[in-house]
Amino acid sequence: MVLTDELCEKLAFAAREKSQELGIDISFAICDENGLLKLFRRFGEALILSITLVPGKAYTSAITQNKTKDVAQFAKEGNSLMAIQSNDTKITLVAGGYPLFINGKIAGGIGVGGGTEQQDCEIAEYVLTQFEKLKIV
Repeated sequence: MVLTDELCEKLAFAAREKSQELGIDISFAICDENGLLKLFRRFGEALILSITLVPGKAYTSAITQNKTKDVAQFAKEGNSLMAIQSNDTKITLVAGGYPLFINGKIAGGIGVGGGTEQQDCEIAEYVLTQFEKLKIV
């Protein structure tokens, strides 16, 4: 198992650390490669809506192997994944979900929410850098 409890906790700490640097409260989630929730944290007074959106972001990025921001583009009318969210209600088309890869294979996904789109993505990208440093191959 790549996403050990210890690794998930370290990634959650990294997300919290970066959110504190930005001065915002967030929610953070990690799913495994099948989209099953491994960890969820709501830090401080993160938006209530983030409790629903953030696990969905992690799920979406894990099962599609794409950033949720990109999936939203693919899901627009006429595009390759048009209406995907109507077939799977857990799909979340809100920026802040990123896939986790090891050696080119999907390992899971993370979701960040509570800030602006830019802040959520900045935190998620910081977590990805920590994942690259911490992952066990």
